[in-house]
Amino acid sequence: MEIKERRENNILNRVEIAFSWKHDSKSTPSRKEVMDLVQTLEPGANRDLIVIKNCETRFGQPLTTGTAYIYASQEAMAVEPDYIHKRHESLRSTAASEAPAQAEEAAESEGGDE
Repeated sequence: MEIKERRENNILNRVEIAFSWKHDSKSTPSRKEVMDLVQTLEPGANRDLIVIKNCETRFGQPLTTGTAYIYASQEAMAVEPDYIHKRHESLRSTAASEAPAQAEEAAESEGGDE
């Protein structure tokens, strides 16, 4: 992933990142994958405060571009519309619920034949 532009917006208390991601011989990255990569590229970023505003892949090209916002607080994040919050709830809850789900699957697979 390449960061095309990084801008600090002090009025809205966020960092705005325009990115470009070449994914040769791979499928289009999911919003979760983009969020993970933004979190690793921006030091100190909290996963709960990252918003992937848009993410576009051109037809026939292995190139995805988009915009990500990293907010400083939950109060600053209140400027985002409700549909953005709902869209990102699933991305945040999957990270929290993956561990119990994997443990549950492991317990089921360890059982023997009856």
